[in-house]
Amino acid sequence: MRLVQLNVHPLKSGAIRPLDSAGVQRRGLEDDRSWMLVDADGRLVSAREVHATLRILADTPTTDETVTSALRLRAPGHDDLAVEVPDAEPVAVRLHSLDLKAVPASDDAHAWVRRVLGRDDVRLVWCHDPGSRTLQPGFSSPDDLTAFADSFPVTIASLASLRQLNDWIVERALETGEEVPEPLPIERFRANLVVDGDEPFAEDHWGEVRVGGVRFTVAKPTSRCVMTTIDRESLTTAKEPIRTLARHRLVDGKTMFAAHLLPLDDGRVAVGDEVSAS
Repeated sequence: MRLVQLNVHPLKSGAIRPLDSAGVQRRGLEDDRSWMLVDADGRLVSAREVHATLRILADTPTTDETVTSALRLRAPGHDDLAVEVPDAEPVAVRLHSLDLKAVPASDDAHAWVRRVLGRDDVRLVWCHDPGSRTLQPGFSSPDDLTAFADSFPVTIASLASLRQLNDWIVERALETGEEVPEPLPIERFRANLVVDGDEPFAEDHWGEVRVGGVRFTVAKPTSRCVMTTIDRESLTTAKEPIRTLARHRLVDGKTMFAAHLLPLDDGRVAVGDEVSAS
């Protein structure tokens, strides 16, 4: 197997930022999901509810060497905004069912995201202390940590599994007399690591993965939500891939695709790295 894509998301639910190489820390890939949007009550504002967040390009010096601030925000029809690491008191935020702390960004950052999303209650916050978060018991150890990822620091997806999924989607369309859709891109699943070269869904049976010289342990399979049904270009939603995953990949009432990983080493990974799993 080889690593064929490498992605980070400096802003949770923002545009995917592809990389040629990335630093790996116990918290996950460097700068991945370090920032997020919250509403007036401190609750996550994600692409599940506000699809337009997917058009916000959030870059850091890690994702774009021309960036000289902690974060640069871009969106079609709006001026770029440079955002510095905020210096404020942490506030309470809620990431799904998790009560966390985060540091609010500057007022001009809040104003920028409000203009872009057309909402007057949105704020930008930064994860100042990934180590304060406890991950899912039974699938992690006390020293595992992450920033604003949903569950675990890293996700890995397989192009072989995607090809099988797309074949199943075609079969379903032919059975029902529907128009055969274009193949889904792997970006729908927002994985950090994308590999190719193994059997479809071989990742179900992996216990440990090595990418180049960096080791990861597999925490659990990744359950998928409606976010995978959003087309990144049109921002419209459809039934796939959830409908077909529910037919072929339903486990305990959840649709599964890809796997969550926990880094065992600090290091660096790069597109083209050899990948092994056991």
